[in-house]
Amino acid sequence: MSASPAPSAAPLRVGAREIYALVFGLFLGLALLKFGNPVILDRNIEPPRDLPEAMGVSWPVKWGNVLLLVLGLASLPVAFAKPSAPARRLPRALWLLPIAWFAWQMVSATTSVDARLTGVTLAHFAGCVGCFLIGLFVLGRDGWPKLLLLGVLGALALCLVKGANQHHVEFKQDRQTLIDGERTGWTNFAPEVLDQMQRDRLVLRTNGVVVANPVILLKLERARINGTLVYPNALAGALLLLLPAALTLAVFGTAELKPPIRWLVIALTTFLGFGCLYWTGSKSGWLIALGLAGGWLLHRSRWPRRRKIVAVAAIAVLGLAAFAVRFQSYFAAGATSVGARFDYWRAAAQTTMSDPVFGSGPGTFQRPYARLKAPESEMARLVHNDYLEQFSDSGVVGGALYLAWIGMVVAALAKGFARATDPLAFALALGLFGWFAQGFVEFGLYIPALAWTAFTIAGTLLAARDKAA
Repeated sequence: MSASPAPSAAPLRVGAREIYALVFGLFLGLALLKFGNPVILDRNIEPPRDLPEAMGVSWPVKWGNVLLLVLGLASLPVAFAKPSAPARRLPRALWLLPIAWFAWQMVSATTSVDARLTGVTLAHFAGCVGCFLIGLFVLGRDGWPKLLLLGVLGALALCLVKGANQHHVEFKQDRQTLIDGERTGWTNFAPEVLDQMQRDRLVLRTNGVVVANPVILLKLERARINGTLVYPNALAGALLLLLPAALTLAVFGTAELKPPIRWLVIALTTFLGFGCLYWTGSKSGWLIALGLAGGWLLHRSRWPRRRKIVAVAAIAVLGLAAFAVRFQSYFAAGATSVGARFDYWRAAAQTTMSDPVFGSGPGTFQRPYARLKAPESEMARLVHNDYLEQFSDSGVVGGALYLAWIGMVVAALAKGFARATDPLAFALALGLFGWFAQGFVEFGLYIPALAWTAFTIAGTLLAARDKAA
């Protein structure tokens, strides 16, 4: 490990900004636990009816939008408490580009093929830009706010515990319950429960007989975990984004603890983090994680150059070997999800070419895809590529503005933290690189839990980079 100073070495000051950072971090933690579904599916999420149900199910994203609006308004007194000097040193394009991108989304919305989908997407995009600007002008102006991660990493820990329970207990029990129910003719289920299971497609009625949905049984058998998020690759995105910071705090933030306790914290963080990433079954997540591990060794380790190269090579060999073993059956079956993604991307390109100015409207890819998809392909609601979806949904201008924004953020982070002495700042930047990379094959931009957290961290890091570098 690098001998870099611990992230908590500086004394903790508690003022208005620190209190706001704590509250905003708790909100982002709540998002990881409750707002892990794509915004375009918000209509399918029913509000919980009571407190026990609220503890166990996802919440409508409109609730998150309201909370974020309140926090945005509450940030104004903090923002104007004193001049935001660090943010003024940043290029204006860093905050003008996201505003221009969102403005074009509103222009594109005027010709949308589905006003409802576009409406919920625009509200979510406003939240993404708001989180970035709050990080840039409020949270990060006096250096990295230590209290911001308290709620975020606490929620990540709960999410990973749930994921581990899914893999070892929950999915096995659910599968056995369906098998037993079918075997006994569902006599152990109340009629209203069975009706709900049928509406949720857990069971199917075929020729007057109710049977367990074979697709659900197969998913439960594979035991690909998702924690509190919509599906396994979304959990992988959360790990790419936050696990580097969690591991850094486990290593450097526990230096003053007794050795047995310290090593227990490090071991638990490592096991839960990498174990859950493995159990998600995310192929892109695993490969990106290998790249992040190699990047950390090359840039943060104080080992001699030759030892670094040997270590990176060892990580690559072992990681790729684990990848081959984990996904052997997947590739033997023909790598169907890879082919499906190419079909999504082809349809997105066709949609862009058919309307290069406005696209089909923010969040509406599923509408043109229903017409353009190959007959053998499953229906998809999102492109599984955040960057290409911008071109498909909002035309060349919208896609180019988003690419320019993210490209400038990545370039600024790479320049500011390549030689940063603060290991936590470097770990957070590394996590952002991983999440932005996953955006080429997934739709994390459309999941509030991921997008709000990522853009808040990005804006905060950019404003704080002079302090951290």
